[in-house]
Amino acid sequence: MHSSASGWGNGLLGVIIFSGSLPATRVAVGGFSALFLTSARAVIAALIGAAVLGLLRQARPQRRDLASLTIVAIGVVVGFPLLTALALQHITSARSIVFIGLLPLSTAIFGVLRGGERPRPLFWLFAGLGSATVAGFALTGDGAASLQGDLLMVAAIVLCGLGYAEGAALSRRLGGWQVISWALLLALPLMLVLAVLTWPPVWSGVSVPAWIGLAYVSVFSMFVGFIFWYRGLAIGGIARVGQLQQLQPFFGLALAGLLLGEPVAGSMIAATAIVVACVFFARRFA
Repeated sequence: MHSSASGWGNGLLGVIIFSGSLPATRVAVGGFSALFLTSARAVIAALIGAAVLGLLRQARPQRRDLASLTIVAIGVVVGFPLLTALALQHITSARSIVFIGLLPLSTAIFGVLRGGERPRPLFWLFAGLGSATVAGFALTGDGAASLQGDLLMVAAIVLCGLGYAEGAALSRRLGGWQVISWALLLALPLMLVLAVLTWPPVWSGVSVPAWIGLAYVSVFSMFVGFIFWYRGLAIGGIARVGQLQQLQPFFGLALAGLLLGEPVAGSMIAATAIVVACVFFARRFA
């Protein structure tokens, strides 16, 4: 009972932290380019991860873990941050959060593909309904629609689901915060070069909110959130605790409306609610 409660508690904290990622990214891209933001947040988080690994004297991962760590890095260190930053140059964070409703489903699908599970047919029925809801919302043109922004968000969700599923499986052996730390270090050389190449020529025009956004996505979205998230998955179970991701769109929409003053259309809330319902039933039949 204690382990279950601890798993749900850690998972919920992770979801709450991740809920602020897209609004913070939306603010940060107002002062930084998408490429610099992606590389800078990864470099900052990697330095934090390296310090923690060194202080706690963690053993290096085995060679067999490098492929999985590479997938995690591609999914959550490079792919999702870069694609969402690019998307948020075309759409509001409120609109992008609707697509986050598909993240639990994406994670479940990659869990099936990577784990060899065989879900029942009803799983694919609800998976299709959820995907159709998001596609229908995107085609309505509501909420300052942008085909480019929508497609970038879909690609981001696919890569993030892959990174979550791979990282969750690997965390059973390495530990949750160790997985994200080693993935960050693996991507550090590339991210460091990219940060230097995209270094802003002038810093005086960067606003305080943009700096706050960069700090949030670097420290909390890229590192602290994963400590709680992967720990929750490892303790409470991937399938059960993973359902907490269904709450992320609601938290995110609230933050977008309250902190950024973005309009949250009724269609956004309706689409998010339908997707959450589809994800809930799909998880039950996975």
